[in-house]
Amino acid sequence: MKKVVFFAFKGEKMCFMHVLINALDLNEKGVDVKIVVEGEAVKLIKTLEEEENIMYLKTKELGLFDSICKACSYQMGVLEYNEKVGIPIKGNANGHPAMYDYIEEGYEIITL
Repeated sequence: MKKVVFFAFKGEKMCFMHVLINALDLNEKGVDVKIVVEGEAVKLIKTLEEEENIMYLKTKELGLFDSICKACSYQMGVLEYNEKVGIPIKGNANGHPAMYDYIEEGYEIITL
């Protein structure tokens, strides 16, 4: 089975929505897909939660979000909020989710 992990860095909602679109599409087609929320994108979790964004909620319900970056959440002032949304917080590479872990598990990494 093909394995893909999206590392979403950009804080632009439109760009993040394309990560969700592609993750949902790949999942629907049988690809093992994960999303890691990094960089400025960590601020979008609050926005999407509060507006009850349908695509975000579907992605979350399907368990496609693997983690949110601990260091970036702290730097962007949303760590406390992000810790409460039910998506794991990771920081095993100097506070950030380690790409190495996904490479070791055979995931293709896509950054946006």
